[in-house]
Amino acid sequence: IKNIIEFYKFYKKIKPDIVLHYTIKPNIYGTIACNLLGIKIVNNIAGLGTLFIKQNIVTKIAKCLYKYSQSKADKIFFQNSDDYEIFTSEGLVEKSKCDVLPGSGVDTSKFVPIEYIKEDDKFIFLLIARMLWDKGVGEYVAAAKIIKSKYPTVEFQLLGFLDVINKSAISKKQMQEWVDEGVINYLGVSDNVKEEIAKADCIVLPSFYREGTPRTLLESASMAKPIITTDNVGCRDVVDDVVNGYLCEVRNSQDLADKMEMMLNLPEDERKLMGEAGRNKMINEFDEKIVINRYLEVIKKLVK
Repeated sequence: IKNIIEFYKFYKKIKPDIVLHYTIKPNIYGTIACNLLGIKIVNNIAGLGTLFIKQNIVTKIAKCLYKYSQSKADKIFFQNSDDYEIFTSEGLVEKSKCDVLPGSGVDTSKFVPIEYIKEDDKFIFLLIARMLWDKGVGEYVAAAKIIKSKYPTVEFQLLGFLDVINKSAISKKQMQEWVDEGVINYLGVSDNVKEEIAKADCIVLPSFYREGTPRTLLESASMAKPIITTDNVGCRDVVDDVVNGYLCEVRNSQDLADKMEMMLNLPEDERKLMGEAGRNKMINEFDEKIVINRYLEVIKKLVK
């Protein structure tokens, strides 16, 4: 209720013609406020996060709030077809209002392939995400232990915020234990993610979180890096299995390790072809210009 009141006061003050909401709280509470003020609404449902992983009373409440609020929206974008199917099949949204976007898109002119000359021939796997168990960090570490027992020189890196306020957060203590074991190299956070992606040989995201379309995978593929990710909501949309990377089973560290070993043993020219295929996929399917143009079309229609 407090959120709705705050949105209401803010929108009443700035008097927008159209509001473009993104993420769950603005999508729900902002939409209710806009409706009270007669403002046009375009919502973007960018993944369902942990809320829809465990079906409980909170999930039921969220569904009721979604159903009520989204009936007031003029247009609803989804970032993957799985979430679209859930919402339409369960009657949470009107199908005629909905459309599926290629994630939030990626700036393919910014995230370009960068030639990085290594000082050694060490193979590097990199996982970029908030450090949450739901992002598959535990599976990544377990797979790293399997691989390092056979290929001790392979490096496994983690990049992203640690100790975030989240029930699924990985603690600093846990991370330090992995680092001390020699399993993981934790890079902290970076304002220049491109540089870290350029140094890596393969980007990994074994997430079982209900993603929209993971931006880190889009950016990495745009930089012509092969990908290993789970056959999971949002993640699977970025990878054509065996074409620009590999899909592994959800919550299966052994299968992840198997896919990592396959990547390790690929000849360098074949990994390069995988990367090029990913780059082409991003240009043709996920360029942010596609997303921007879809928004502009809706905005023009609503303004008229």
